[in-house]
Amino acid sequence: MPALNGTMLQAFHWDYPTGGRLWDEIAANAQSLAAAGFTALWLPSPCKAMDGARDVGYGIYDLYDLGEFDQKGTVATKYGTRAQLEAAIGAAQSAGLQVYLDTVLNHKGGADATEVVTATPVSNDNRNIEIGPAREIEGWTAFNFPGRGSTYSSFQWHWYHFDAIDYDQRTGERAIFRLADKTFETPVDPERGNYDYLMFADLDSSRDDVREETGSWGEWIVRTLGVDGFRLDAVRHIRFTFFNEWLDRVRGAAGRPLFAVGEYFSGNVATLRWYIEQTGRRLSLFDFPLHFSLRDIARGEGGVDMTRIFDGTLVAQDPELAVTFVDNHDTWQQDRRDEAVRDWFLPHAYALILLRQSGYPCVFYPDYYGGGGRNSLRPLLDVLLAARRDNAYGEQADWFDDANLIGWTRAGDTDHARGLAVVMTDAGGGVKRMRAAMPGAIFTEATGAIPGTVVIGSDGFGEFRCNDRSIAVWVQQ
Repeated sequence: MPALNGTMLQAFHWDYPTGGRLWDEIAANAQSLAAAGFTALWLPSPCKAMDGARDVGYGIYDLYDLGEFDQKGTVATKYGTRAQLEAAIGAAQSAGLQVYLDTVLNHKGGADATEVVTATPVSNDNRNIEIGPAREIEGWTAFNFPGRGSTYSSFQWHWYHFDAIDYDQRTGERAIFRLADKTFETPVDPERGNYDYLMFADLDSSRDDVREETGSWGEWIVRTLGVDGFRLDAVRHIRFTFFNEWLDRVRGAAGRPLFAVGEYFSGNVATLRWYIEQTGRRLSLFDFPLHFSLRDIARGEGGVDMTRIFDGTLVAQDPELAVTFVDNHDTWQQDRRDEAVRDWFLPHAYALILLRQSGYPCVFYPDYYGGGGRNSLRPLLDVLLAARRDNAYGEQADWFDDANLIGWTRAGDTDHARGLAVVMTDAGGGVKRMRAAMPGAIFTEATGAIPGTVVIGSDGFGEFRCNDRSIAVWVQQ
């Protein structure tokens, strides 16, 4: 069978309800997701986190507890038990879907006990500046996992495995405390002087035993769950060479080319490209510059030049390693929506990531299923996914010659002979004259917005219409 265009689903969101339902839902929906055109699922971290059954998964407590042990007041995680997780992965892979696991190796939270350690408070705005003398604090840095014991790993974490924490139990003070004689790692993102520290107890990856334990866990999780890759959390805060070693080790143990995409939360494409080179092109990155561009055009309400939508984006400068997305769990939360792309522009944004030649697109759970105060776009997304699966192949020609009305065509390839033409506007509707196919080819509009057909003339051009502030997806019959 010919290869299909890859499309990932972020199969969760921040406000997904508690109750251990997600793994069962994924198992039940796997076949329909594959039939719709998805080829991979990004699952949330399945590991026990500090808030137990309420934690989204980023307050990571025990990497080895996948919803199997009674810890943090629960056996199951927010998403279910280990048995349910394994069933979900099995169902997804049986349906032909790859599974990527959200992986949180930057920090740990919810320690089992405190330890007394000398620490120096540093400025939150510039972590290179000390704002007080070194003193004894009582920090939550001892992790002994009483519910799991030594099952799967006997490693226990203590203050010397971390370089900073953010709370002194003795005084109740909240600040960034650099521990003992530690130094913040380099190279990391230079924001705030040095952005090694993000939250909770920050792992000191300069230690051999920390790298050994996280590498051993990586081998274990692939062996245990058989996943196909990873979404790597908070990579801008971790010494850049860490994932060179970690990915080489885990891929070597797995004996297969596991996919990896990093979350480097920055709108500066030069910074993302620098990181890609620092890591030897071992992993893809989410295209945050494109997200910010989509957001800004939506906010512009017709006043931003759409022809420049890909300026300064990763997908334009390094398409091979760009994972494109519209929103994710960080940019859209029910009580924090300012970073999100506005609703009216979501059809445009998804057409731009799903129907073009470059990038590996990721669809956001609430946009497909609804949830968290966001409405489902599934009828439209199913149309776009089908067009991506069946028509979005071959040579691409851009018709970015109007600030408010842009379009492009795809010519098809040997295995997918029927191409497509896309037109969109953030203002008034109109017609875009584009070269699309051989003379006499017939196109119909897939979303149902525009009746009739477009017949390609003897010169290979057709006139493709789009309504006000909308998109039109014309597919070749």
